[in-house]
Amino acid sequence: MKQELQERTGKERIPVSTKRHSAAHVLAQALKQIRNNVKLAIGPDTENGFFYDVQVDPPLKEEELKELEKRMKHIVKQRQKFVRFYMPIDEAIEYLKSLGEDFKVEMALELKNQGEKELSFYKNITPDGKQEVFIDMCNGPHVNHTGEIGAFKLISVSGAYWKGDKNGPQLQRIYGLLFDTQEELDNYEKMLEEAKRRDHRKLGQELEIYTTSEKIGPGLIIWLPRGYIIKDELEKWAKETEEEWGYQRVTTPIITKEELFYTSEHLPHYKEYMFPPMELDDGERYYIKPMNCPFHHTIFAMRPRSYRELPLRLAEYGICHRYEDSGALFGLMRVRSMTMNDAHIYCTEEQAVEEFVRVIELHKYYYNILGIKDYWMELALRNPKNTKYHGNEEMWQKAEALTRKAMEISGVDYVVEHDGAAFYGPKVDFQIKSSIGKVFTASTCQLDLFMPEKFDLKYVDKDGSFKRPVCIHRSPLGTHERFVGFLIEHFAGAFPTWLAPEQIRILPVSEVFLDYCLELQDIFKKHKLRVHIEIEETLAKRIRNAEKMKIPYMLVIGEKEKSARKINVRNYFTGEQKEWNIENFVQYILEEIRTKRIQEKTKNPKSS
Repeated sequence: MKQELQERTGKERIPVSTKRHSAAHVLAQALKQIRNNVKLAIGPDTENGFFYDVQVDPPLKEEELKELEKRMKHIVKQRQKFVRFYMPIDEAIEYLKSLGEDFKVEMALELKNQGEKELSFYKNITPDGKQEVFIDMCNGPHVNHTGEIGAFKLISVSGAYWKGDKNGPQLQRIYGLLFDTQEELDNYEKMLEEAKRRDHRKLGQELEIYTTSEKIGPGLIIWLPRGYIIKDELEKWAKETEEEWGYQRVTTPIITKEELFYTSEHLPHYKEYMFPPMELDDGERYYIKPMNCPFHHTIFAMRPRSYRELPLRLAEYGICHRYEDSGALFGLMRVRSMTMNDAHIYCTEEQAVEEFVRVIELHKYYYNILGIKDYWMELALRNPKNTKYHGNEEMWQKAEALTRKAMEISGVDYVVEHDGAAFYGPKVDFQIKSSIGKVFTASTCQLDLFMPEKFDLKYVDKDGSFKRPVCIHRSPLGTHERFVGFLIEHFAGAFPTWLAPEQIRILPVSEVFLDYCLELQDIFKKHKLRVHIEIEETLAKRIRNAEKMKIPYMLVIGEKEKSARKINVRNYFTGEQKEWNIENFVQYILEEIRTKRIQEKTKNPKSS
């Protein structure tokens, strides 16, 4: 039996992933100390910590995590050494059987079938080397001893399935966080608390932005009046912007005969993400569209095109439906019905790089207005060994070269992923980071040489010859659902005034001042400002409600304001309370809306 002790020099920094993996072993050891019938499954490191999937009867309870964590800290103080050793595979399988580790046995048998001759194990031994404390099958690596693990905390226990198969054995997953230092751990926990406070699912209900209903179906979003205003303002902005940038608007049907998706090859290759077909009396099968692309290609092909028409930019806020797995559905971020900020640009090959750069510039314009400063691109290329990709080698080489050139010219940071492209061309995902560090895929952009061939798209060039256009797919604001979900969390529900569902709330001190409040409301409404008068409940409660709903401007109207024909305005973002002349305030807020100004929220313990 080969055996080796892990040693590192004092100068070598231990990767935090190694510490997290080692912590999973410490967790397993601690669990076996408090429960004598534990069967271990897998225990990997994660992005911010570690977990171990186990089977234990009766199931572990949340309140046991404190005792479990206490045991782990005791093991850490013991500075147990990690020692690696190997066993011939048949001997290892018999050894695991003797321990009753059924899941480990199953993994070992699979490795044997794959041709493995021996298995790697790690054992924890006391610092003097005299006592073996814990053994687990593992490929490592690990820290030298448990004292090097770092700062950790167990946070939850949840259900899991062996190998992720819902028909398989039910397990429990014990999660922990781990960082190099206690300060890093504390900061991450603060970030988690802030993330909970900003969770779009929580705020979406509290601020009456959207809801769902089991009677309607999972993943099908119901936009409430306040949510409708947010998405409508985004859509109006996008339409105005696209008109300025040379786009033409189209509208296409929500359903189509299946033949269209055979032409595009979404059938059968994308079928698992499409809703089942509808079969009509005439024998025709129709599908609800999962994307707008084939419809726009059809528009391009409806009549002969000249090079003088290019680039042709067709835009549509089209409603699409995709049959996402129910387990993947998540608030507004992963849904089954979505409204896409979609467009397709048809251009010559010579125009392709410039048009792609313009698309990147459009992204930058939107992000700058919304105060999104931290973003980058991910270029997903084709993996030639993957059979999902269609088209010939020359087509892919050209498409990837054009895309790379455009990205280099744009100056936006990007990383390359050597797989993950669309089946018809390279794909660029725009990754944006929210104010609390959460990363979202905001939109996707593709340079496509495949679909123009499939749909036989062509234009007459200067010399009278027919040529294929290049197609660029783009949606800078993604879908209403996903982008509004991001903005809820990014702004913590406190939308800038131009996006806020309710921009002004008027609070009369008593009904005596209601006439003046109604007069103010009429003035604001004439300027298309979104205003509401709240008269029910006590003034203190109405003020708290306005704060809770994160209304940008709150006006408290009493005798002083009515007599002077002025207004007392409280700014939600700054907490400033100021007396205004009515006309000056109207001009101030209209300018704020026109410029889409974003006010930073000032920390205020009295604010929600």
